[in-house]
Amino acid sequence: MHSPVHTPGDEGSGTARRGSDLARDALRAAREASAKQREERNAERRGTQVRGSRRTGRRRRWSGPGPDDRDPQPFGRLVSRVSMDRGWSSRLTDATVLSRWPELVGPDIADHCTPISLRDGELTLQAESTAWATQVRTLQRQLLGRLAAAVGRDVVRRIRVVGPSGPSWRHGPRSVRGGRGPRDTYG
Repeated sequence: MHSPVHTPGDEGSGTARRGSDLARDALRAAREASAKQREERNAERRGTQVRGSRRTGRRRRWSGPGPDDRDPQPFGRLVSRVSMDRGWSSRLTDATVLSRWPELVGPDIADHCTPISLRDGELTLQAESTAWATQVRTLQRQLLGRLAAAVGRDVVRRIRVVGPSGPSWRHGPRSVRGGRGPRDTYG
């Protein structure tokens, strides 16, 4: 039925081990390993170390009733963690200022002045007329205070206001540099 299996240590002893003997040995070894692991876990819980234990280093953290990183997280927290890890937080803050512009400065200013860019703490705004450009320049300190309260102190450090852009009077590939163009100011 069962053919004898010779193991490397059996050559000199003259005994051949059968499959059932090997299975019993494997089961005994597995039980001993399981008992040793159980003993190590119990020792870790008690704060002691088992003699001859191979485990050294960090203690395993068990999940409990308190918050844990493995628990389900709100989506906003996950996005902020990923943005911090990848260095995107400054770009996201800049995008927040540009997208929430009407909420941050109010409808009066937002109707007449649009944000163009935010780079290195300098917010560039474009006013719809030269009068509004002057008005926004006078309100610059109040705007910086509102923005600092809403998105953080160092996000917007300076505001640069540009007037409306005038139409281009260049037509075609050949034009005169410094030509006089129309006699009205657009900014």
